[in-house]
Amino acid sequence: MAEPGFTNVGVSFDGHAPIATIGDQARRAEEGGAATLWIACHLFLRDPVTTAALALSATTRIKVALMAMSPYSVHPVFAAMAAATLDEMFPGRVILCLGVGAPADLAAAGIASPKPLQTLGEAIALSRALLDGAPVRHRGEIFQVADRRLVNGAGRVPIMLAASGPQMLALAGRAADGVLISAATSVKFVRWCLDHVERGAAGRKLAKCAIVYTSVAARAADANDRLRRKVGFVLRGAHHARNLALAGTLLDQAALAAAYQAADWQAVDRLVDDTVLRNHAASGTPDQVRAAYQAYHAIGLDEVIVGGADTPDDISDALAALHPPEAR
Repeated sequence: MAEPGFTNVGVSFDGHAPIATIGDQARRAEEGGAATLWIACHLFLRDPVTTAALALSATTRIKVALMAMSPYSVHPVFAAMAAATLDEMFPGRVILCLGVGAPADLAAAGIASPKPLQTLGEAIALSRALLDGAPVRHRGEIFQVADRRLVNGAGRVPIMLAASGPQMLALAGRAADGVLISAATSVKFVRWCLDHVERGAAGRKLAKCAIVYTSVAARAADANDRLRRKVGFVLRGAHHARNLALAGTLLDQAALAAAYQAADWQAVDRLVDDTVLRNHAASGTPDQVRAAYQAYHAIGLDEVIVGGADTPDDISDALAALHPPEAR
């Protein structure tokens, strides 16, 4: 007997897919029962605001999140302007997600990222005030706004914070409308993150979301082979040491980083074995993927987000596994 379908599932777009496919991807996500499209804001990839506008135009109900706009590369005034303008056309369907940004991307663009807690704390407060529509006077350490307001602020846009470190997670709990935890994170690491969020929240309610790399196939081996290099690319970073340790994952991160540097794909595929995928992704047959998502939901997530689905068919296959017809 099939497990019940999930009502709180999202789909993430990472900015690699051709812009001409976005409408079809968005429609597949909506038709498959997804609640939210999470549009990544990665430097040097596709513009998330344009992508979000196309996705919203191609659909009728699904929400779209700008994920995660960095106040180091996009001023909070502009981020609020973008979210408010999209919400003006598609009311109630827009989410603004802020975050520090990928360190390597910022460095490649020559952008420094000092005082992240202060910067993100001010960015949340400033963006929220602007989106509420009233005149704003903000005299912070990082940002200043002198008695200006958005022409179209309507107070409808929630603000999420992408976070992974203890202090940033606590800030999400304290100041944001929700937290976003990134991909390749294990169930135990996500629960560790939520503990910090909840301590910061001190009882206040907020949305708790996480991206999970997902691959579905009739044969588990085929699904796993499609996902190894995506998961390995994330886990090669030294900052994932706690994530790996909490999951009990044995992975030589230095060897993995060297394999990517040398484009030694055989080594990557060997290092990112099935145990790594089992601990840090949802990969395999539909039943295996559904069980993995249930484990993420069970630890307190409100929305689990399909990551790594690069084509409309990938999106449909993942959502079909999570929303089998008999459970709809």
